[in-house]
Amino acid sequence: MNKINILFLFTSLLSMSLYGQEIEKDKEPEVKPRVSKPVSLIFQKGATTIKNPLDLRDPFKQSSRRSRKRKKNYGGYLTEGKYSNLPSITAFPLGQIRIIGVLLGKNRRAIARISTGEGQSSKETYMIKEGMKIGENNAEVKAIVPGGIVLVEKIRNVYDQDEYIETVIPVSTDNL
Repeated sequence: MNKINILFLFTSLLSMSLYGQEIEKDKEPEVKPRVSKPVSLIFQKGATTIKNPLDLRDPFKQSSRRSRKRKKNYGGYLTEGKYSNLPSITAFPLGQIRIIGVLLGKNRRAIARISTGEGQSSKETYMIKEGMKIGENNAEVKAIVPGGIVLVEKIRNVYDQDEYIETVIPVSTDNL
């Protein structure tokens, strides 16, 4: 019995070795990598043209959309960081501003024109609101009353001190 067990064991080992050789014959030959050096050595020695391989784009990250830069000239007037198509009254001196009407109510408004000479004014009208800054020295409109508008202007006096000047521009009775 002992001989039978040894014979059985020997035949099984022989068949396994033959079966293993057949499997190796069926295998395709190994493909050698193109790189002869390990990848870590390539990056360390500087054998690549990539400056910093760790800064490469993540292929799984969604690309961000870049918006086109807008043109800076919108054709409007810039007031307090906002563009508007309404004409601005900030470039004219206070002596040329004529109030031709006042709108009273919840939101008070004044209508103004710019005088261009004796008895003449421009055709453009400007809307003035309380809190606006108008004129060359940025005079602030403090109040709009039925008789006109009240402005407060901050100037520097001879002694280099801040001084506030109140100016009242009445509603014009002239036909402008």
